[in-house]
Amino acid sequence: ALVCAVMEHIEQAGVHSGDSTCMIPTETLRASTVKEVRQTARKLAAELGVCGLMNVQMAVKDDEVYIIEVNPRASRTVPFVGKAKGVAWASVAARAMFGESLAEQGITELPDVGYCAVKAPVFPFQKFPGVDFVLGPEMRSTGEVMGVDVARPIAYMKALLSAGTRLPTEGGVFLSVRRQDKESMVPVARSLMSMGFDVWTTDGTASLLERHGLRPKVIQKIQAGARPNVIDLMQNGDIQLVINTPTKTGWRTDEGRIRATAVRLGIPMITTATAAAQAVHAIEALRAGDWGVSALQDLSAMAHAGA
Repeated sequence: ALVCAVMEHIEQAGVHSGDSTCMIPTETLRASTVKEVRQTARKLAAELGVCGLMNVQMAVKDDEVYIIEVNPRASRTVPFVGKAKGVAWASVAARAMFGESLAEQGITELPDVGYCAVKAPVFPFQKFPGVDFVLGPEMRSTGEVMGVDVARPIAYMKALLSAGTRLPTEGGVFLSVRRQDKESMVPVARSLMSMGFDVWTTDGTASLLERHGLRPKVIQKIQAGARPNVIDLMQNGDIQLVINTPTKTGWRTDEGRIRATAVRLGIPMITTATAAAQAVHAIEALRAGDWGVSALQDLSAMAHAGA
């Protein structure tokens, strides 16, 4: 048994893998953790007697690896992995199922090479006005795209662009996150402000940012009845990006109305703290403007040269 690739999700466990943005190679996992993931996957494949493709989903908490599920079949991520590694894994698996061993095919595990591949989901929310945009265990995406670059932030930016999300390079950002995400928003807000963005937020998040020397623009919650509220700012073109990690869902809630308005107006929206951090790096890369495109064939040659 060999491992085609180890992908790391940007979103936390609990978001359906089909709705997650993932990357090859991993970014935050320790080398020892990745080694354990690979060894565990090989043992599972051998013990289950799988001939062909299988996928394993794991979660890492405090350097402890937990198995979420094992599927003794291929998944729609296989084409992404194949393009990222330059190997037609589906063809390799099919030939193995017909009796041609991996050794006979000359197939081995490939090391992670000098570029990053990012898979981003495509959602149908624009077709359903008023729907509340929240990622969870129920899959909502209807497709996926791929961005590739030597620099991870640019690869992420390319994937978002391909999925129809164009990050802004200037303007206003509305920041509203749940309590456990507030601390992680400090570097996000600092980076946005250093790039010249106007960061709008409500009292609670503003107090935290002010304790770290930041001065966001404060706006009252919708339920307070004060005007203008964030929806007014969005409709007036003052908000170009919404960062909101949900605490309440449903279109009747303040958060739900904000997210539904963002969908209706085509304003980019980020709903996890980890994705917000990646988006800031992508905006920095987008502002730099020093990036281009490469043919998959060229990347495939690079992958095999690295092997």
